[in-house]
Amino acid sequence: MKIAHVIGARPNFMKAAPVVRALLPLVVQRLIHTGQHYDRAMSEVFFTELGLPTPDVNLGVGSGSHAAQTAQVMLQFERSLIAERPDWIIVYGDVNSTLAAALVGSKLGIPVAHVEAGLRSYDRTMPEEVNRVLTDQVAELLFTSEEQGAPNLRREGVADAKIHFVGNVMIDTLVRLLPEAERRPLPLPLGHVPFVLVTLHRAGNVDHRDTLTEIVAALGQLAGDELEIVFPIHPRTRARLVDWQLLQELSCCRIAEPLGYLDFLALQMRAALVLTDSGGVQEETAYLGVPCLTLRPNTERPATIVYGRNRLIPGERQAIVAGVKRVLDDSIAAKPPSIPLWDGHAAERIAAVFARLAA
Repeated sequence: MKIAHVIGARPNFMKAAPVVRALLPLVVQRLIHTGQHYDRAMSEVFFTELGLPTPDVNLGVGSGSHAAQTAQVMLQFERSLIAERPDWIIVYGDVNSTLAAALVGSKLGIPVAHVEAGLRSYDRTMPEEVNRVLTDQVAELLFTSEEQGAPNLRREGVADAKIHFVGNVMIDTLVRLLPEAERRPLPLPLGHVPFVLVTLHRAGNVDHRDTLTEIVAALGQLAGDELEIVFPIHPRTRARLVDWQLLQELSCCRIAEPLGYLDFLALQMRAALVLTDSGGVQEETAYLGVPCLTLRPNTERPATIVYGRNRLIPGERQAIVAGVKRVLDDSIAAKPPSIPLWDGHAAERIAAVFARLAA
């Protein structure tokens, strides 16, 4: 059996690494990097830290609008598939590369497996939600990461035989590398006060000037002698901050370039609180038991709220400041939760499904 893994953006790398490792003894594998994230901070460093092999193919698509990026991945990926037809294509998550590869595979009659299927925010204004729904409609194998995934898929007419609840492969990577992150010194010089770790990249927060201004004002109000704000800034977010002359408003915060996986995990596990709009960060903080405030009106990852310490808040200055202070004033120390099948063995369950197919 020949399998082609398609990855394009940094969340894909953490998800693909354990699956590639689990499938090594069973199948012939090719790793296809679309190049959706292409600079070292967003791509290369992750291959090194996660132990991913060098991609067999790099499509070099780069950035662009959603339509342009999706179209370029489809054009380039189709050529790669025609040259060497795999038996299966595995796609990960909900980025543009995920949908593009799934559509091409489906058109060429090559079955698609979707890792992290069935997640739904029910917010079609999010490009990622559109990618999730359409990918799941053309996939032949749907590997869900949390309990709600299967009911979501059944409501959309997906047959039970296609659905496999395997757990969260992102947590496989976290479990494997957590000991190394625990030994790792912090990547930034910080004081001896608690710190809030911030990540922002979603269009709903960073592409709207009023919303981004509110978030920046909240961070400026929170930063001080008793609380540090640590903010590794995504390239997209930095561009908006510069365009709207907001970057200087963050001078009281600890600003950093995007971090590698281990450096970010080292910060995340030691943070008093994480403020984010990232799906993956919601999952990681839930597993770690770290409080998380998600700057979104919804989440496709309800397990992080049901089992973890994740809460949704609006991107408004007063709500953010009040939410952070409420969490920091809560002196109850919570133990990391037990989330069904978030146990470090999700990739092994995926490999078992392919082993049965190959038998």
